[in-house]
Amino acid sequence: MPRAFIAIGSNIEPEQKVRRALRLLARQVRVTAVSTVYRTAALGRPEQPAFFNCVVAVETERPPHELKRAVLREIERQLGRIRSDDKYAPRTIDLDLIVYDDVVQTDDDLALPDPEIERRPFLAIPLRELAPDLTLPGSGRRIGDIAAALVDQPMERLNEYTELLRREIAYGSGESEEPGAGAAG
Repeated sequence: MPRAFIAIGSNIEPEQKVRRALRLLARQVRVTAVSTVYRTAALGRPEQPAFFNCVVAVETERPPHELKRAVLREIERQLGRIRSDDKYAPRTIDLDLIVYDDVVQTDDDLALPDPEIERRPFLAIPLRELAPDLTLPGSGRRIGDIAAALVDQPMERLNEYTELLRREIAYGSGESEEPGAGAAG
């Protein structure tokens, strides 16, 4: 079954939105791993609230464009994502397909692997955590080398929140709310 990696980010109610997005995603694809969740400054807009960012590994039979349009965009819609021309606007949720098996493609709708992996520590470092031996398709660059070059950029690990998400996925908690869900430590 094809393996894909999806980046999740939010800076509007991020504790709730990332958690809900992960639950909705798990209904559509098999989530096999969740990286550490990091709190990071908003790119290009230091006055905005910080983002929660992570990467999840999934298995799915859906081809890349279908995964993006029918699953990821639909989850974004359900969680109130409003797209604008401002690529640095705050967002309730952002779901990006960043790697899909060994697929290399670039078109108007989707670039795989996502070229931002090589510039964004909140993509490269969690991706390395989930797939330390990954070589990015098409470039031959190892994710370990890419992530190592980006480690000096500040990212705060949210370990307790990460464990909460991992427990929910492992136990298939569905839509129930777990006590202490707001803890992000």
